[in-house]
Amino acid sequence: MSNEPVFLDEKFEVLRPAARIAAPARGWIKAIREALGMTTAQMARRMGVSQPRVVELEAGEISGSISLKSLKRAAEALDCRAVVLLVPERRISDVLHERAAQKADAHLNAVDQTMRLEDQQTVDAKRRKRLRAELIEQLMAHPKQLWDHG
Repeated sequence: MSNEPVFLDEKFEVLRPAARIAAPARGWIKAIREALGMTTAQMARRMGVSQPRVVELEAGEISGSISLKSLKRAAEALDCRAVVLLVPERRISDVLHERAAQKADAHLNAVDQTMRLEDQQTVDAKRRKRLRAELIEQLMAHPKQLWDHG
């Protein structure tokens, strides 16, 4: 497996606190515009749009219907930068390991079930633990396999 998950985990660790900042109830555009003492008409002139369009943009931010393009234009008019991020709730490497463990357990359980049905001896707990660790390692080396079939 590449070092990409670890690299991303390190980057996201810095961003995670910022991702927890709640947006103001009136939205970032309106909050920043008002903090700057700018009217909707003044912002509209800076954007080259009508004053009602600024009101629509502010409402669109709150409803979630604003486009990224419009958000960026509004940010520029406020001397800001629009930053859109996907910040995972958990470390990517933890998600991958958990998924690999689930897949490994499902595989080992299926093998155990087959062996029981064929009246064969199943592996002891110590060997199963070793096999599970090996299988997790193999799955982690090929993460695309983690997301196939349930």
